[in-house]
Amino acid sequence: MQYIPNIIFLLLLIAGVGYFTINIRKVIRNIKQGIPVDASDNKAERYGNVARIALGQSKMVKRPVSGILHFITYVGFIIINIEVLEIIIDGIFGTHRAFSGMGSVYGFLIACFEILAVLVFVSVVIFWLRRNIIKIKRFFKPEMKGWPKQDGNFILYFEMILMALFLIMNATDVPFQQMNNGNVISQHIAGFFSGTSESTLHIIERSAWWIHIIGILIFLNYLYFSKHLHILLAFPNVYFGRVTPKGQFKNNEAVTAEVKMMMDPNVDPFAAPPADAPAPAKFGASDVMDLTQIQLLNAYTCTECGRCTDECPANKTGKKLSPRKIMMDTRDRLQEVGKNLDANKGVFVPDNKQLLGDYISTEELWACTTCNACVEACPVSIDPLSIIMDMRQYLVMEQSAAPNELNVTMTNIENNGAPWPFNQQDRLNWAKE
Repeated sequence: MQYIPNIIFLLLLIAGVGYFTINIRKVIRNIKQGIPVDASDNKAERYGNVARIALGQSKMVKRPVSGILHFITYVGFIIINIEVLEIIIDGIFGTHRAFSGMGSVYGFLIACFEILAVLVFVSVVIFWLRRNIIKIKRFFKPEMKGWPKQDGNFILYFEMILMALFLIMNATDVPFQQMNNGNVISQHIAGFFSGTSESTLHIIERSAWWIHIIGILIFLNYLYFSKHLHILLAFPNVYFGRVTPKGQFKNNEAVTAEVKMMMDPNVDPFAAPPADAPAPAKFGASDVMDLTQIQLLNAYTCTECGRCTDECPANKTGKKLSPRKIMMDTRDRLQEVGKNLDANKGVFVPDNKQLLGDYISTEELWACTTCNACVEACPVSIDPLSIIMDMRQYLVMEQSAAPNELNVTMTNIENNGAPWPFNQQDRLNWAKE
């Protein structure tokens, strides 16, 4: 009978970690639906970006209030959960505070955990006030309705409860309080329980302990359904983020090969392609399978913080474009594709839907000024512009569906060698003045 709690704990741990593993494998499978990209270059710069942007939160603190609060929450939550290792050992082997034998080192760690727990709790409360009382505008854009709006609050409630349980667990742990080693915050909370019998304190402590660890397992599995998957994916996303200048657009290899062939004097541009020639590659992207794996990783990493949309000049002037919505739509479509794969044993069955049209409209795509403000603003190196440009390329090169203004410009370039409707002989007239 004495081992029943340990068995229950072990089963809960296996179920929680197992379900999380299954869902993470789905994420990886879905991302692999995209086009592979070779990102083996500039390794030193990539690792430097991970240290500076993902670990150091350098882009977060450009907005000091939210940046500092996020840094406290991020560091505190990660460090506090180091204690989960002790909880797991205690749960499996039936010990109590297995690391307490470390003496003053243990006391120092617990003291840090308790101080950080209070700081995290306060930070999360401020985040809640900003979202629900002050109502920061970027949290109330049209795409932030339904689940995205609720998700932001759910995660805040989760963090408040977990921090409170951690402190209550310590405050009602009589042997720990008697040690007087690291209980810098919980000793003050313990005063609220003065007069409570030791047996009742033990029940409260055990209840807080169980709810705390179960809450952590629920939180772990909640990540898959939440924007907070970025807690895990921010690091690989920053590593695979672009290291070329933001204003540099990639060349389409198929177009480059075509131009080179046309410029080769030994090749007849009017000759029919060989019978065994491969089918021409699709230009641009109309669905998530046409995007790269890095772009799909971007979609899963999106934090929905709205900094990109807040900086977007098109959005500021009332245009329909929201870079955040581009990423959310891409993720939603990718999730839909994933469910299709689940239902059909790993084989995608056409569903008469695609990212372009069913999720993202052409109006949104053509509203973009390609200024890169969204890319610069993103705290985890997401690139909405690359998706916009790939989908534009599909519209122009596959569907000949460019706006009239762009068609006129391209016609002028073809006929006059410049985007303006002037004869080539008149191009230098401006210099005569």
